[in-house]
Amino acid sequence: MSDICPICGLPKELCVCGEIAKETQKIVIKTEVKKYRKKVTVIENLQGIDLDELAAKLKRKMACGGTVKNKRIELQGAHAEKVKKALIELNYPEGSIEII
Repeated sequence: MSDICPICGLPKELCVCGEIAKETQKIVIKTEVKKYRKKVTVIENLQGIDLDELAAKLKRKMACGGTVKNKRIELQGAHAEKVKKALIELNYPEGSIEII
């Protein structure tokens, strides 16, 4: 017997929680300056998604390093516009992505 999603109650293979989470959240992308004037692109407000998996995809697309800290993704370098395009390619609605 298949596992059942604790959120929606559907079997895991029919679960739509990830798609609903993509539609309902407001993603914020910003560039911060860290120690030694190093720029870091930060993606915040991602709930209901596997952050480690998304971070791995974004790191591959941006060809950079990064990490997941405090429920946000940090990528090395200034990649705000590229990250927005990558998220749109990953089926996140364009209207829910904001660059600060």
